[in-house]
Amino acid sequence: MKNVIYIGFTILLFIGCKQKTEQQTEEKELSVAEKIANAHGFEYWKNVSKITFNFNAKRHWTWSPKTNDVTLTTATDTISYNRKSVDSLSINADRAFVNDKFWLLIPFQLVWDKSASISEPIKKTIPIGKTELNKITLSYPNEGGYTPGDAYDIYFDDDYLIREWIFRRGNQKEPTLANTFENYQDFNGIKIALDHKNPENNWSLGFTDVHVVLE
Repeated sequence: MKNVIYIGFTILLFIGCKQKTEQQTEEKELSVAEKIANAHGFEYWKNVSKITFNFNAKRHWTWSPKTNDVTLTTATDTISYNRKSVDSLSINADRAFVNDKFWLLIPFQLVWDKSASISEPIKKTIPIGKTELNKITLSYPNEGGYTPGDAYDIYFDDDYLIREWIFRRGNQKEPTLANTFENYQDFNGIKIALDHKNPENNWSLGFTDVHVVLE
C-alpha cells in the first residue's frame, strides 16, 4: 500500500513539475521587439486580409498579406503583382512597396526582419522632443535586401509606442534623417502613426486613406 501511495505521489509530483515548466516557458519574457510590436497591435495582424494606404499622397497601395498580392496605383499607372514572383516589370514597384510598408509598419518589421540585429535598450534624449526615452538600434546586414547596411535608432516610450527615429544610411555615424511618429490612429486594433515631421518642421511624410480589413 505504501508503494502504491509513493508511486502515486511521484506521478503527481512529475505532472506538477511538468506543468510548472510549461507555464514558465509560456511566461518567458518577451523581447523588446515583441513588446513594441504588441503595443502597436501585432496580435491582430494574423487576422488581416487586406490593407490599403496612400503613401505621402504619391502612391496608393492595396496589399493582401496572406497571398502577398500587391497593387500599386499612381497618377499615371497601375501595377499588380505577387511578391513571391517579382520580375523585371514589377521590381521597381516592389522597391517602393518595401519602403512604404516599412514606414507604415516599422513596429512589426522589428519582428519580421529576422536578418536584422537589435541592440539592447538604453535611455537617451530624443533628437526632436528633447525628452528622455528608450532607444534601440535596428541594423541590417551589408548584403541582401534593397537597402543593405542601413541602421535606425528607434525611440519609444514606456508604453512601447515609437515616438521618433533616426535613419542612418549605410550605418554611418551621422543621421540621414530624423523624424517624429505622430497622430496615432487605431485601425481594427492596429496602431499606426499617420504623420512624420523633421526637427525643422520643414519636411513631412504622411499616410491617408488607411484601411485595415480583418477576416
